[in-house]
Amino acid sequence: MPLNWTTVSEVITRAEVGGVTIGVAALAPAGEPFAYHGSRRFVAASTVKIAIMVELFRRIDAGRITLEQRHILREDEKAGGSGVVSNLHTGIEMTIRDLVYLMMSVSDNSSTNILIDALGIEAINATMCDIGMQHSTLGRKMRGRHLVASEAENWAVPEDYVTVIKSILDGHAASSESCAQMVALLEKQQNDRRIARHLPQTNRPRWGTKTGSLPGVVNDVGFIMTGRGPLILAVFCEGLTDGPTGEQIVGDIAKAALDLVS
Repeated sequence: MPLNWTTVSEVITRAEVGGVTIGVAALAPAGEPFAYHGSRRFVAASTVKIAIMVELFRRIDAGRITLEQRHILREDEKAGGSGVVSNLHTGIEMTIRDLVYLMMSVSDNSSTNILIDALGIEAINATMCDIGMQHSTLGRKMRGRHLVASEAENWAVPEDYVTVIKSILDGHAASSESCAQMVALLEKQQNDRRIARHLPQTNRPRWGTKTGSLPGVVNDVGFIMTGRGPLILAVFCEGLTDGPTGEQIVGDIAKAALDLVS
């Protein structure tokens, strides 16, 4: 019998009040898809860092860069918004491994921008298209704010982000070894108040995500491992009055989806 996603839709529609718009795409362990505003563009915020990670590991597979390659932090590389590198001293030496870990685990913007400079926006967008993220783009570096008139936006389509997570889990986004490392990095996520919000504290299943946040925006993209395989989720919320409300919405949507497939 096909899954009946009605309970998930109900959670979403109850939350879409007061100008809030929600986009969700999901893929159940047996492959049944779900979408609500799944092809609509949302502000990506830091979820786009998943695509940057994929391009990085493709470069590693090609022998063009290594995780142990060194980078010396410059003062002009310190970015606003989330992260810790902006508080470190100029001249500190970090590896590419350090940078990608900080980008994915604590959403560090300075580390992300250093990697964008090393990889190039055009190359990252080309990889996004190659994976199947046809309608999502990286338009600018991370600034910890909404764009200004002279900048291009970072756009995310929920269905595209389910595609990239599935590609990583299936070992197709890069080499199987690199995909395994990317899964491990997603599992380093330190914010468990969104997709992982309602998971038990004991005997917690494996999960991994990449969050994204801006004023009025709360996103989370990733997976929860069930006994039947991964549940993949991409949840994007705009028009919020506060972040905690958005985190509750994301968590409730994830719980409804997990209850359905468990």
